[in-house]
Amino acid sequence: MGQTASSQAASAPVMPSSTSPAKCPVDHTAMKPASPAPAKCPVDHTPLPTPPAAAPAPAKCPVDHNAVDARNNMPTLSQAPTASQESLLPTDRETSSIPRDDGEHWEYPSPQQFHNALARKGMETPEEHVEMMVQIHNFLNERAWDEVCKWEEDNGVPKNALQLVKFKGRPGELSPKARFQQLAAWLLPERFSSEPPFDRHDWIVRRPGSTEDVRYVIDYYSAPPLPDGSPVFSLDVRPALDSPWSVSARAKRAWQEWSANEEAAAHAH
Repeated sequence: MGQTASSQAASAPVMPSSTSPAKCPVDHTAMKPASPAPAKCPVDHTPLPTPPAAAPAPAKCPVDHNAVDARNNMPTLSQAPTASQESLLPTDRETSSIPRDDGEHWEYPSPQQFHNALARKGMETPEEHVEMMVQIHNFLNERAWDEVCKWEEDNGVPKNALQLVKFKGRPGELSPKARFQQLAAWLLPERFSSEPPFDRHDWIVRRPGSTEDVRYVIDYYSAPPLPDGSPVFSLDVRPALDSPWSVSARAKRAWQEWSANEEAAAHAH
């Protein structure tokens, strides 16, 4: 996924380099603001430990914690309402534009599954907010896939030939680039943003006609909202430095961005 972040004024701290802002597709002007909460992915992607055989049976949970999908390290989420739920949520799942390696496309969780994932993490969320959160979740994943395809198209691989084999959420685990961004913000706070990413994903992408897999790293940032209060998100998407190709591709992209910035600055004067 290429790099996507919101543009900043010249005097504002710099977010990771980007192409265009990922504006939230939801109209927030008619909505009451929700109580602030730490920005993080609501779906827990870490695999759950297997309980000891002799342990007493826990209170029944709508999530089957033993049914973990190896492709995304996520438990199979139930469509059943939680005990504390006050209203029913849709159980329909939206099919993404992202191909899997079995000829099908990945499906996004339904609002009910999303709510169950939040409840599983102890994040109480009003039911009326869940459908909006699902829309944002799906929108960001589609943008991330578009950016992956841009990287691959630069390498001569057509978009419709790529497959997302599996992915892993790594919230709270800063990528090397994000750690460097934090260091740069500490050294030059007037130039670099100190806002850390609120989530990180690693996506494994397969190229056509081979079993060659490429790992992509996605850092998700919150950007300053629009004047009407609509949230804006920044995606920093790039191939992990796992191969000579990825090192070369990122060096080439960095040179192109630097040259474009220099040219724009020259024209401004």
